[in-house]
Amino acid sequence: MLKLTFGATALATVLLASTAFAADPIKIGRVVHMTGPGVGGDATSHTPNVELWVKQVNERGGLKVGDEMRLIEMVEYDDKTNPAETIKAVQRLATQDEVDFMLSPWGTGFNAAAAPIFAKYGFPQISVTNITDEIPELSERFPGMFFTLGSTTGFVEGLRDTLNTLRDSGAIGNKVAMVNVADSFGIELAAVARELLPAAGYEIVFDKSYPLGTADLSPVVKGAKAAEPDAFIAFSYPPDTFALTEQAIIEDLDVGAFYTAVATAFPAYAGKFGSKIEGNLGAGGVNLDQEAMKAYRAAFTELHDGPPEYWAAATYYAGLQVLEQAIEGAGTTDKQAVTDYIKANEFDTAIGTISFDEHNESKNYWTVGQWRDGAFNAVAGVGVPVGMEPVAKDGWN
Repeated sequence: MLKLTFGATALATVLLASTAFAADPIKIGRVVHMTGPGVGGDATSHTPNVELWVKQVNERGGLKVGDEMRLIEMVEYDDKTNPAETIKAVQRLATQDEVDFMLSPWGTGFNAAAAPIFAKYGFPQISVTNITDEIPELSERFPGMFFTLGSTTGFVEGLRDTLNTLRDSGAIGNKVAMVNVADSFGIELAAVARELLPAAGYEIVFDKSYPLGTADLSPVVKGAKAAEPDAFIAFSYPPDTFALTEQAIIEDLDVGAFYTAVATAFPAYAGKFGSKIEGNLGAGGVNLDQEAMKAYRAAFTELHDGPPEYWAAATYYAGLQVLEQAIEGAGTTDKQAVTDYIKANEFDTAIGTISFDEHNESKNYWTVGQWRDGAFNAVAGVGVPVGMEPVAKDGWN
């Protein structure tokens, strides 16, 4: 189990050269997919935002806790994208490393795996890259678990409404091909879609799941094409989002709506496929016109020599801002006090104002984005303004 520590140590050395520096750092733990099939998602949506946040906080002297300014020190472990390793690493952070707070892992299933340990030791869990319809049940079982990226039904409703807009304009018909990655994320989204889409008048003419980590998805795309759909939907994770798109280009899958989920919003997706993805739909999106979003993206781009992705990255950074403001607002590192502060207050973030309802769920999130002229703008959302209306996809040129 690889352990990494960064943040406070280097900056403390600099500060000690010029001033007294007595306050202990705030230790924050994180379990990271440094290897395995989740590495792309974590390295795009989580890690660079942690680096940005820690740099910004430490450069201004740390977090103000009561009368002290305390730097952040990060302690991280690689879980190899393995839930069993996630559990062991979270347990180790809580008991052996005795961190003050922990950040949530990347992915729906991994948040579920970590939740009992967060709860056992009283850590607030701002669960960002986690989409589920079990929010009421989970928040009752784990009172310190917060949800910022939306529910499964909310996401499928956004996709349905986007398809409805296209169908109402005459751009697509009623036939849908649907595929999903066979983990909790894809399984739950597909199950909801099997209810909502037929209820809206759509016929699911192809329905196929595939294991996480499947290398060859050409049979899936060929099967979908043979069904002659008007729309293609994939509840996919990063490796398969790329693979499905590549196969759709090879097979010249001719649909008016082409949707893939996680990683559609990644700059690397546009970098690989260029103008061929014009009109592609995907999970999330952001509103690039919001001033707070502009400031966040500018700071990210300056640090990392490139822009953030257009969905979960901003929401994850917003979750870090919530934790920061809650620690400073509570004036303590007492985990229960910080959890109570999160429940009771509003927070100014990169995606706008965040507050949580009785189920610890934020009601502000984007659900569907679309690639248009080199940017991925939101075309559907809940409680947030969208950037534009969706249009039909016009081939792979």
